[in-house]
Amino acid sequence: MKPLKDKISITIDSDLLEEFRKEAERDDRSLSQFINLILKKYISSLDED
Repeated sequence: MKPLKDKISITIDSDLLEEFRKEAERDDRSLSQFINLILKKYISSLDED
């Protein structure tokens, strides 16, 4: 059975990463969960256009 998630590596601006970390902490989520949520919302917004 194939895993539902894949590991990747990305490069991200330091200031953006810091903001993601702060917001993830505020939302009581891991950084990975928070970024995944943001990306899902973004993709969903593309479908609305």
